Amino acid sequence: MPELPEVEVVRRGLDDWVVGRTVVSVHVIDPRSVRRHVEGPADFAASVTHTNISAAVRRGKFLWMPLEGLPTPVALVAHLGMSGQLLVEEPDAPDEKHLKVRLELSAEPGKPGELRFIDQRIFGGMHLSHLVPTGDGFPGGLGSSLPVVPEAAAHIARDILDPAATPEALYTALRKRNTQIKRAILDQQVISGVGNIYADEALWAAKLHGLRSTATINRPAVSRLHAALVDVMGRALEAGGTSFDALYVNVNGASGYFDRSLNAYGREGKECYRCAEQGLISLIRRDPFMGRSSYSCPSCQRKPR
Repeated sequence: MPELPEVEVVRRGLDDWVVGRTVVSVHVIDPRSVRRHVEGPADFAASVTHTNISAAVRRGKFLWMPLEGLPTPVALVAHLGMSGQLLVEEPDAPDEKHLKVRLELSAEPGKPGELRFIDQRIFGGMHLSHLVPTGDGFPGGLGSSLPVVPEAAAHIARDILDPAATPEALYTALRKRNTQIKRAILDQQVISGVGNIYADEALWAAKLHGLRSTATINRPAVSRLHAALVDVMGRALEAGGTSFDALYVNVNGASGYFDRSLNAYGREGKECYRCAEQGLISLIRRDPFMGRSSYSCPSCQRKPR
């Protein structure tokens, strides 16, 4: 599943290639990909047609594009699910095998004329959602200064790249939970957009074990974790995101390469880089976690008793 850096790469692509353009027509090829639009695919197509895309905004893994030209503030929400892709293509480009929704865009020199939503596994989709005020008065997400958020995303917390997501805010959110630290940072109502890969990477960088209780976490530890999350996400963005799944590509079809520089995730049985620098031999271990896996160093990420 794409994680926050991958989705931010897509948002930036939409901002470059799609924002400011008018939707000339909409063709829903597979109604399942607009199933969250309760009025149905015909209403979805009719509502989006002739609107103007004013921004590309993201909170966590939620992407939305506010639409101008409708009676009430509405956004086109695109969720990538496990295999969703948003591609800009020329109209004469061959249809992708799993093309689900096609948006014809107004002509603009040097920019392809279509935005396509492709999804093999059909866990993602597109729908319209009313924009509502944010609870704290800050912008709804990266990509817009407006203090509004789609109703569909209003329940999730701000993500680690959001300027309003401070170490103190993370500390407060964590101390309200009585759970393991990794479970907490994967909880989208604590902080959004942190998936399994980046959780393991940030915990390794902060020298914290994922099983540590939020009830014992202190401000210095949370500050280290916050800094590690920001650093991990920033480096992933520079690399274009992490792509273990060939299905996932960004808006221009280019995969990310951050998986080549991971410190913990997927390195079971290999030396911990940090311990090796100190002349110690410690092998990364893998433990089952919530139906997935957790990777950590038994030496520099001591497991709590």
